[in-house]
This record gives sequence, C-alpha cells and structure tokens, in this order.
Amino acid sequence: MSDNPLRKIPKVDTILDSPAFKRLETRFPEFVLKEVLREYLDSLRFEIKSGGKTVVPGIDGIVEEISRRTQVLVEPGLKRVINATGVIIHTNLGRSVLAKEAVDAIMKVATGYSNLEYDLKKGTRGSRYDHCTAVLKRLTPAGDTLVVNNNAGAVFLVLNTLAEGKEVIISRGELIEIGGSFRVPDVMKKSGAVLREVGTTNRTYIEDFERAIGDNTGLIMKAHTSNYRIRGFTHEASSEEMVELGRKYGIPTYFDTGSGFFHAYEGLGHTGEPIISEELKTGFDVISFSGDKLLGAPQAGIILGKEECVDAIKHNPITRALRPDKFTLAGLEATLLLCLDAASAAQKIPTIAMISEPEENLHKRARRLASLLKRRCPGADISVIETEAEVGGGSFPDMVIASAGLALVPSGMTVDTFEKRLRDRPVPVIARIEKERLIFDMRTVLKHDETDLVETVVSVYTDAP
Repeated sequence: MSDNPLRKIPKVDTILDSPAFKRLETRFPEFVLKEVLREYLDSLRFEIKSGGKTVVPGIDGIVEEISRRTQVLVEPGLKRVINATGVIIHTNLGRSVLAKEAVDAIMKVATGYSNLEYDLKKGTRGSRYDHCTAVLKRLTPAGDTLVVNNNAGAVFLVLNTLAEGKEVIISRGELIEIGGSFRVPDVMKKSGAVLREVGTTNRTYIEDFERAIGDNTGLIMKAHTSNYRIRGFTHEASSEEMVELGRKYGIPTYFDTGSGFFHAYEGLGHTGEPIISEELKTGFDVISFSGDKLLGAPQAGIILGKEECVDAIKHNPITRALRPDKFTLAGLEATLLLCLDAASAAQKIPTIAMISEPEENLHKRARRLASLLKRRCPGADISVIETEAEVGGGSFPDMVIASAGLALVPSGMTVDTFEKRLRDRPVPVIARIEKERLIFDMRTVLKHDETDLVETVVSVYTDAP
C-alpha cells in the first residue's frame, strides 16, 4: 500500500500553506486558485486510478501546474492576434482594423462621460442617432440616416418597417447567403415580409419585376452580390430601371449594397462595388451597408435614404433593440470624417491602405523579416516569395492582389505542429499552410506587429524538441 501513488498526493492544507502557493495568492483570486487546485487533484486521482499516471509531482510541481492553469483561466478569451493570412477583411479575425483616429475617438468617450443622448446647444435630451448624420449627409445626398448595430439588423429593420405582411420582389440571382448562414430569404421571413423572387439565377430583366407587381407588393429590393459573381450569359436589372419602376407604381425601392464604399479609390481600378453616393443619386428610397467592411469602421449597419422612409424605420419599436453603443458611434463618425477626403482616407484607413500598399513595399518588409529570422532560427528553410492576398469580408470576390510573404519550413517539427504552436502563444500568429510550407503574407501583417511576429516565430522555433 505504501507504493500506492494516491497516497503520495500532498494534502490540500499542505499545498495551501506552502510558500509557493502563498505567492500565487498575490497574483490570482484565492477562490479561483482553490477551485483550480481541486479540479487538478481530481484529475490527478482519476489518471492514477485509470493507470495512466504513476509518478506524482511534488508540491512545487503541483503549484506550477496550478499557476499555468489559472493563468489560462483568467486570460481574456478575446485577444489580439497577428493576421498573416493575406485576407484583409477577415471576418473570423475581427474584420477591419480601425484607423488611429477612430481608436482615439473611442478612447475619449470610453474614459469619461459623453453627450451620447444630450443636446449641447439646447441643454436637453438628444438622440444618439444624430451624431453621424451630419457627416453622412456631407458624403451622400441622403435625406436622413440611421445607424444600427450591423447590416443584418439594418436589412431586417428595413424589411419589417416597409414591407411587413407584404411582398418584396427580388431577383432570384440575388438571394444571397453571407457568413454564419445569414440568408436573405430567411431574414425576410422573420421580418414578416413575403418573398417574391423573379427571373432566373443568371438573367433577370426589369420586365420580370414589373410582371410580379400586385396589390400586395410592398417593396422592390436589390441585393449586391458582394461575395460572389455570376459570369457568362447574364443580365440584371439596373439601379435606374428599378428606381423608375418603383416610381411608376408608387412602390419604395431598397438596395442592400453590403459594403460601404464611398470613393473609387485611385489605383484600385474597377471594383464592381457600388458607390454609395452614386446609388443614392439614382433615387433609391433606402440603402443599407456594413460599417466594418470596406468602410473600415466598427461593426455597424448604416441606413440612408429619403426622409420619410428613414423616419418610419427610426420609429419602429425594434430599432431600440438594434441601436449602437457610444463606442460604435464614436469610431464610425471618426472614420466617416476621414472619408471626406479620399486621399486622406486611402492613407489613414488601414483597410484601404492594406489593399493599395505597393507590392515592392511588401517585398522589402518580407526581406527584412526573413533576414532577422534566418539569424535566429538556424536550420529553418526561410524564403521570400510572391503570393496572392484577397480583400475578404464578402468584398471584391474577383479581386486577387499580388503580395509578398515569408515561406517557412521548420526543422525539428512538422509544419502543422509549428502552425498550431503559433496559435498557442500569448500573441497568436495566424498564418496559412501551402505546399507543406507555412506562409506569412505581409499584406495583412501590420507594421507595428512585425516585432511580435518575429519574436513569436523564434519562441516556437527555439522551443522545438
């Protein structure tokens, strides 16, 4: 019985009274430490009884394991990562990176009080929806504006307000699905509107819309196919045709443009993305789009259009459930102010800057990092390569951007193991594997992340068995 490993497990009181554990109590809450200790000892006993463990760690070893487990437990689950995937608007990695001006604006309202719903001129209660209206009206010919928490919410709100219980006519080729199984037909059903699809997947004419109009038609809708393209034998009704049809029958028209694109930025060429101000000029009653895609702002749904339509949406009781917080409004307004000057926006908004950064700059950065890594990771195969990046976020599906990156083949472990360990570090690095090589695409590696990227790669490499 003296050889029974269970008898070698130190008593709980002995562990709690040890100097090593007392030091832990200065770093972590006592009740958390005790709970982690209890769970660890239970798992240790189970392993021993199952025959999977015969050596019992001493008190210092137990305390070290408790420290590691507790550290993992108290760390925030949402953390900063380094995006080396080459996907600029990466939905899984938080979409757009905010401009410094947006971050500063958020910090100002986060660290003190603000006039979120206070009218400074009148000294009375105000509306949070007023804060972005002025700049949105300078950027577009919108009669009124409304900001909600995201574009999915905006789509739901528009449909529910303008077409509840009525038919919404939309082309079959525009019944889109975006990430997270968000499908236009499903949202339409939940909003209380009735789907009336017309045309075919690849060809829809304005005559198809007109033939579908009846006494119960509530809305004519267009949805930008931002995350895919239909090529070849195709046709779609133009914005001008749809607006004219709506006016002819007195039916409101709505365009879900997906991404918020305010300028045809120099150097991007023809992107196929709708320019918000131009689409509003065609006469759509309502337009909506996302804030955290091409606009490069915080997550938001932005609704623009004719005053009577937007006012009706504002007074929908559901609007309150979808309202944005002060951080969203502060960051969004700061980003919109940058958009007043296209040249400034292209430089200061990270999303646009990353899309348009010259390829030669990326090669230069890649060569510098490769030189650093080769000195500190002896034996690793490290090279600078040409690669291809993409915009992501359901934008520019046809656009492939020439880029540069680092290709790494480690020694001492597989590429898959190396990639996994990069994700386990305090500052995780998210890369991609191609042709048995780990690829770090420089187009999405922020300049201020370069040092951490190098240190993380080196730490994983030097820990190799």
